[in-house]
Amino acid sequence: MSLKQKFNYFDAFEKQADLACREAELLIEIIENFRTSEALLDDIKRAHEIEHEADMVCHDIFDAVSADFITPIDREDIISLTQSMDDILDYMEATIQRFYMFDVQGMHPRAIDFAKLLLKGCEALKAATCEFKNFKNAKKLKPLIVEVGDVEEEADDLFFTVMHDLYTSARKDASPSADPHDVREEAVDVFIWDKLFQRMENTADTCERASDIMRSIMMKYA
Repeated sequence: MSLKQKFNYFDAFEKQADLACREAELLIEIIENFRTSEALLDDIKRAHEIEHEADMVCHDIFDAVSADFITPIDREDIISLTQSMDDILDYMEATIQRFYMFDVQGMHPRAIDFAKLLLKGCEALKAATCEFKNFKNAKKLKPLIVEVGDVEEEADDLFFTVMHDLYTSARKDASPSADPHDVREEAVDVFIWDKLFQRMENTADTCERASDIMRSIMMKYA
């Protein structure tokens, strides 16, 4: 009887990062080709399929943690990293779903900039996870982790600017002579894009959180 093959946690982390990249690519595709919220239902299904595949990887990791007597890194670190990686996909799926739920009428011109930054962050995180199996070699892993943080700072700067522009433009449009219906519609749009950009910002933050966990593991075993 053959021995059961040992679960490879590092391959699983790479799979999670790869799925995050796929979700980010889908987000870009949706924004670039947006027509109406009603036309998004097939894309929402695609987003859920990617997220569901990521959930299965997450469950496999947790099952392995429960079953394995010895793990390559601390169980708590495995769980924290796994959950953070899974949260990245959850935030992106939620963003895509909300394009439909909020009945978005048109894409904000900066939405594509944010989505491309999310893909850049996910790709940086994927590069770090591919090297993570060699976490005791800080020389190669450290700059890859730093790159994830650099992208998150870019996302912070974009979020700061976009939110300011969102509210200042709304105030300019709300002049005393403005049509009350237009003012209400503008207020709804501000609410919608406030929520959507916050989701995108949360995605970037969670990418950095995952890289920070890898950094702490690297330092722990240095």
